[in-house]
Formats: sequence, C-alpha cells, structure tokens
Amino acid sequence: MAENKLNVVVPKDYNGTPIQVVLREGKASNVIDPKEPEIVVIGGTIEAPQRWLEKRIDLIDQKASNIIVNRDTMKIALTMDETNYYRTKISGTLDASQEMKSFGINTNKSWEPSKLSQFFKMHRSFFKDKTENMTLVSTLKNFKAKINQDIERSREENGSKVDNYSQVVDSNLPKSFKLNIPLFKGFAPEEIEVEIYADVDGRDVSLSLVSAGANEAIEEYKNRVIDEQLDGIRKIAPNIVIIEV
Repeated sequence: MAENKLNVVVPKDYNGTPIQVVLREGKASNVIDPKEPEIVVIGGTIEAPQRWLEKRIDLIDQKASNIIVNRDTMKIALTMDETNYYRTKISGTLDASQEMKSFGINTNKSWEPSKLSQFFKMHRSFFKDKTENMTLVSTLKNFKAKINQDIERSREENGSKVDNYSQVVDSNLPKSFKLNIPLFKGFAPEEIEVEIYADVDGRDVSLSLVSAGANEAIEEYKNRVIDEQLDGIRKIAPNIVIIEV
C-alpha cells in the first residue's frame, strides 16, 4: 500500500496538545448543478394581486412594478421586478361562475326540452321558488308548441316580387323564471330573471336561456369589483403605476 503524505499546519501558539487528523478515502459525491431562478407566474381570482401585495409589500420595489387593468377581459395583472427576465407575475381574473356556465345563460348553449327538464330537476337549489322549479320540470317534460306560419310569394309582370315569411310559436313555456345564482366565481349568489327562448324548425326544438338582467348586472358589477380592488391596491402600494388598457 502506497504511503500518503499529509502536511499539517499548526498555529504559532500551538501548546503541544495532540491533534487528531481524520483522512477519508473514497469517491466524492457529485456536486449538484446550480439551478436557475424560476419565473413565478400565478393566476387566481380577481383579488389575487391585492392579496399578494398585502403579504409581500415589504419585499418588492414598487417603482419597478406595474399593474395592467383590462376591463374587457375582467383581468388585473401585477408584474414585479419588471426589467428582470425572472420577473414575478400575479394575475386575477373575474371569471363567470361554474353555475352560470352550467346553465349556459346568455351563451350559444342550446337544450332539448327533455334534457333541460332533467337539468332543472337536478339543480333545484338554485331556484328561488321550488314550486316554480317543479312546474318548469313538468312543463319541459311535456313540451307543447303550436306553430303558425304565413307565407306570401308573388311576382308581377313588371318584375316586382313579394316574398314574405313569418312564424309564430305559441308554447306552454312560462314567460320567465327566477334563479338565485352567483354571477362570478367566488362571489355570493344574485337573484336574476331568466327567459326561455324556443327555436322550432319542423319537429326539431332547441331552447336557450337568456337574462337581460344578468347581462346588465355583470357589466355594472365587474366595474365596481375592479374599482374596489384598485382602491385597495393604491392603499397598500401607492407607488405602483396602474395602467388601464
């Protein structure tokens, strides 16, 4: 076995006390490669940027941060350390509630009468009046409609033409009903009035749910909620620039 020489340097004031030297043999463990910083991107509900600032305001440079507000997409986006490639972005969006999406109110979603009847039956808790729900379920299950069509076509010798068509559908559906439903994710339910529109083409019937009141409430509500969030952010971080696009 080959001898290993080891040089030991002792301090000048060494008093002669024995020094224990431990020599370890073997292969050194692999050095862990350093990792690059991560770009932090977090999306949440509309309160997310304000909630982040409430807890981290002492850790950021307000003059190197910005907030972009888009009322059309109902979004507030907070960017910190804006000139750094590894910047942090926290965005909050005012999303339609899952309940609104499921009902398909003010969308292109269409229903067959029997399927809408079953859906209403399974979602009775969202109806303000449970008796109204039961009536709707029964009416849709036994949907009836009378169609009156008027067709007028004529052609004159001088080339003039008349081509008119009109259709009037008289059904057993109620004019409207009321729901108690959250308009946005994470917010309390609101009472809205909903109408059922029927599209009849021969034997095919498709129904859609429409609420002018919900549309008005969403427009009014989204601006109020965004303004409340911005007011809260200004109190926490008065030096962050806020830009509306």
